[in-house]
Amino acid sequence: MSVVFFGSPPLAATVLQALLDAHIPVTAVVTQPDKPAGRGNQLKAPAVKVLALARGLQVYQPVKVRDGALAEWLRQQHAELAVVVAYGRILTQEVLDAPRLGCVNLHASLLPRWRGASPIARAIAAGDSASGMCLMRMDAGLDTGAVLARAELPIGPGDTTPMLEAKLADAGAALLLDNWSALMANRLVAQPQPLQGITWAPPLDKGEGRLDWQRKATQLHCQIRAMQPWPGAFFASAAAPAEDWKVFAEGLQLSERSGPPGQVLAVEGPLVWIGCGDGALGVAELQRPGKGRAAAADVLRGLRLGVGGQLGVVS
Repeated sequence: MSVVFFGSPPLAATVLQALLDAHIPVTAVVTQPDKPAGRGNQLKAPAVKVLALARGLQVYQPVKVRDGALAEWLRQQHAELAVVVAYGRILTQEVLDAPRLGCVNLHASLLPRWRGASPIARAIAAGDSASGMCLMRMDAGLDTGAVLARAELPIGPGDTTPMLEAKLADAGAALLLDNWSALMANRLVAQPQPLQGITWAPPLDKGEGRLDWQRKATQLHCQIRAMQPWPGAFFASAAAPAEDWKVFAEGLQLSERSGPPGQVLAVEGPLVWIGCGDGALGVAELQRPGKGRAAAADVLRGLRLGVGGQLGVVS
């Protein structure tokens, strides 16, 4: 048995670690090319590559997946099965057919809800009460394959995208290992995804982090948690000079108190209560451009902006 693992981010690295610890015969890894990161734009390796090299595995980082080279490489590996977890590229039918037993995928949503690249953030932003991991047979569509097994997890009221991602990574690793013997014996029954309830999770856009204080406080609470760490949550400040201020999920609270959207309703300790279209949002930390993160109350105090002042621009 020879297993090739496809994956890139920390979520995938968690699953790979579990497979290796369980002595699943992973012989090679396919991951995204190194990418520039940080202020110096120095190349950074994907988390899966770092782990694979540390464990002495062969690593392949194709720039393209549609030119036939990846499929030929897989055939040369004599791979029995490919396990795909958040690889980040759509695989061709030629690639899917290269391993003798085909390809299986762990997808971080309750399919068919949130097919696509950003299922975790989309679930939080939408206010979903639950997410999960689906093990599925891959086909040429975008997360359209028949589901072999699934695990459901509640989304906690304080969960951010990284927090939920870590929980789903552990759940996905357990789901795969629990079903490994049945998968190898072809005993898992593949259930086609229903045609109802399909939603899409495209990659996040920078503009999706901008807060509109006329939205409900509950919606903004979900948006801020979902947009961590990128693109982050921010709003246009009404205080001079006009600039975008970042809002963080740590210490975020909700209240039914009411007041004009974008206005400072109260300051309680480090917390600043801001009026929304419905309810109020308690923000614990803010960051102005060129400044460090600070207690929200301290930021306002430095600008002599108090209760009743307009904090955020309202269109």
